[in-house]
Amino acid sequence: MRPTLVVVSGPAGAGKTTLAHELAKRIGCPAVCRDEIKEGMVHAAPRAPRDELSLKALGAFFGVVEHLLRAGVTTVAEAAFQDRLWRPGLEPLRDIADVKVVHCVVDAEVAMERRVRRWRENPVRRAHEDEPVELGEFERVTTTAPWMEVDTTDGYRPGLESVVAFVGLRGPELG
Repeated sequence: MRPTLVVVSGPAGAGKTTLAHELAKRIGCPAVCRDEIKEGMVHAAPRAPRDELSLKALGAFFGVVEHLLRAGVTTVAEAAFQDRLWRPGLEPLRDIADVKVVHCVVDAEVAMERRVRRWRENPVRRAHEDEPVELGEFERVTTTAPWMEVDTTDGYRPGLESVVAFVGLRGPELG
């Protein structure tokens, strides 16, 4: 049996990282989050330009995800997967894993509040932007993999149990 790659995607402030960690906990697998990798890089290169960190984080992210999948580890991978940037990294992983996509959506005002709060409360978040500003249009990753949309504006709609059911995997304590 092949491992499953659960891709959690959506725009900034959509609750992707929180959902990815909750989902990974329920399934019983690791969550690999691109922004957490980038934030970890800040400690080794605190003055590196954002674009340089972003490129290094992208390579490390896909390297870690691929390594886990090749080892047979079901993985939740979270990032703001936009089509032009992320599809080239995701498509080859379909050869080694079953891919499911969970796309997060959120009210724009709520997303901005979340981004501003994170930026103020966690100085390492500044590796992503000088100060939160309105974002442009988000271009979802296009793939033929099964996908579902989750609204994270106020909790999860559909609920976490429905997301776990969509993924089709349950950790040992649940199954």
